Amino acid sequence: MGSPLSLRDDHDSSELRRLARRSRHAGQSRRLLALAAIYDGASRGEAALLAGTDRQSIRDWVLRFNADGPDGLVDRHGGGQKARLTQEMLSALKTRLEERPIPAVHGVVRWRLCDLCGWLHETYGVSLSETRLGQIIRREGFRLLTARPRHYRQDTEAQDIFKKKFPGVMAAIRSRHPGKDIEIWWSDEARIGQKTKLTRRWAKRGTRPRAVADLRTRSAWIFGAICPEKGAAAGLVLPVCNLHGMQLHLAEISRTVAQGAHAVLIVDQAAWHTSQKLDVPYNITILPLPPRAPELNPVENLWQFLRNTWLSNRIFRTYDDIVDIACH
Repeated sequence: MGSPLSLRDDHDSSELRRLARRSRHAGQSRRLLALAAIYDGASRGEAALLAGTDRQSIRDWVLRFNADGPDGLVDRHGGGQKARLTQEMLSALKTRLEERPIPAVHGVVRWRLCDLCGWLHETYGVSLSETRLGQIIRREGFRLLTARPRHYRQDTEAQDIFKKKFPGVMAAIRSRHPGKDIEIWWSDEARIGQKTKLTRRWAKRGTRPRAVADLRTRSAWIFGAICPEKGAAAGLVLPVCNLHGMQLHLAEISRTVAQGAHAVLIVDQAAWHTSQKLDVPYNITILPLPPRAPELNPVENLWQFLRNTWLSNRIFRTYDDIVDIACH
């Protein structure tokens, strides 16, 4: 009878137990714990009993562990059918997904699965069903998402300059207000009206759900400002969006800013945000964003969440209904 195989000496039982706790593979954890018991002096039979297997399996695990370390104890599958898409093809597919189609060239404004299947066949001679290609695309982390609007005249260079200079601008504001805590606030307005939009909703595949809609035009405005770092917010519901409304909003923000602090209020370049007629409170400095850059203002995400969750797919019978739900 041959002597039992020795375990490699560059690991110990405590390390194997630590790896077993962190492993995401149940089979690997079970094998690591069995080998940890052998490191502690257990026999091969005792390790087999602990792992719920036989001595031959323990021997196989020892061989795999000695050859490849802990990675050698991960489950080995037969592999099944060879993947139709190589890594090179997958990289090219992901690049194509991230690039928008050119309508004049490709005939569509967004990629469909049938377009991608045709491209794979023409480029690499690989034929996949739309269902299979959809599974591969989802496995790579892609989803069919609603795009955020972007102005066609947006100046990305101005946005990059704003981000680059932002620390210096904040340092200059701090120097003008020594000894005060600087709070960064973001502000924007949202129109809430009877003519609401329809949002996505859960429904059975193949059906088209219905939702109530209204064509009347009564509306109110939410003036909202947030300070994410402090978890603070200030808001007003007003009948119009103009310079007077912004003045009231500034007063509300000024009352919400912490005692002894100074707020940097970041807003877009709407006329009522940058007007020289505004009486800006002593504890607020207004910092305008580059033009046509809503993605730099996190309040835009807040409006989208409010509309998708509470303000869409419903009827506001009167102006008071609009005010009530906006205040809520």
